[in-house]
Amino acid sequence: MLIKKSFNEHSDVQKKTFEMLEKKIYLASEMISDCLKNNGLIMWCGNGGSAADSMHLSAELLGRFKNERRALRSVSLAADSASITCISNDYGYENLFSRQIEGLANKNDILISLTTSGNSINIINAIKKAKNLNLKTILFSGNSGGQCSGLNDLELIVPSKSTARIQEMHMLIGHILCELIEEHLNLK
Repeated sequence: MLIKKSFNEHSDVQKKTFEMLEKKIYLASEMISDCLKNNGLIMWCGNGGSAADSMHLSAELLGRFKNERRALRSVSLAADSASITCISNDYGYENLFSRQIEGLANKNDILISLTTSGNSINIINAIKKAKNLNLKTILFSGNSGGQCSGLNDLELIVPSKSTARIQEMHMLIGHILCELIEEHLNLK
């Protein structure tokens, strides 16, 4: 019963996500590709499972997705344990990502934030810091997008309240983006 219910929920959310976000996903792939064409850096951030997803998707760009190709400039701000513990200890966890953006960002960069609720203060602060530095921002979220909604250049908000279903769609969207980016950049 639980297995069938989960698969059915996944299918329903996947269908709704496709219907609502197909064009936005394509726009996101163009934004990211343009950033990379201009030697920009793609910065990813998230907490918990979204942190793991941010590391996974960053690695798909830095390493490779489908094609043998050059490395693409990408970093997860959730991956460096020394920076995470230093910044959290000295400046507070709420400044974990914004402090890294302050030190790493250049004008052609993009911040991609993953947050199922849209209410994580360190994500909100990261987006605000990125906007203050005139960076483009893309939000992966769910439900209503929470407090992060309306702060970004592009928002990919999954129509679900289930953390698991939202994260499943975030990974699907991320993988689609990786494939589209390789296509846009003609990386074969």
